Amino acid sequence: MRKADISRKTKETAISLRLNLDGKGVCRAKTGVGFLDHMLDLLARHGGLDLTVTAKGDIHVDDHHLVEDVGIVLGQALKKALGKKEGIARYGWAVVPMDEALVMCAVDLGGRPYLAYGLELPAKRVKGFDTELIEEFLRAVVNAAGMNLHLRQLDGRNTHHIIEAAFKAFARALGQAVAPSGKGGVPSTKGVL
Repeated sequence: MRKADISRKTKETAISLRLNLDGKGVCRAKTGVGFLDHMLDLLARHGGLDLTVTAKGDIHVDDHHLVEDVGIVLGQALKKALGKKEGIARYGWAVVPMDEALVMCAVDLGGRPYLAYGLELPAKRVKGFDTELIEEFLRAVVNAAGMNLHLRQLDGRNTHHIIEAAFKAFARALGQAVAPSGKGGVPSTKGVL
């Protein structure tokens, strides 16, 4: 059962998240931050994951706490659903176009957190959403999941297109990495990940 249910409650946020790595790409996200809901939907749909997220937070102050905490909970759910990581592919990569934007992503579920963030977003906001929060969200996922994530923007001028291409590329790379490899055991010479 490659599933996880995680809840997190702080003075700033309350989040419940359900993840199924062997899903059909169905997402039900209600975070109160429309752009984040859209990106979570892309992640689920293009990664072949089922994702249900309910979140409330102090978005009257700023979206930062909520976006970051959703990333933390998603990372925790990935880690829990993967268990000992036996029989997974471990690595995944994708290059995804979105009109003029082109983004490359590579993922390693090897257990060591590292984010190489290479997006250059021209606009500071997309319909009220602070685009700096994309990096914060991804860093939170990476740290909580214990994964390497490399994103490189190869082209693009439209901020929405760049971010959307990045999430689709991340989704496809993650979907490959969590997929069953058809080989037993842990994909590491160390014997553990």
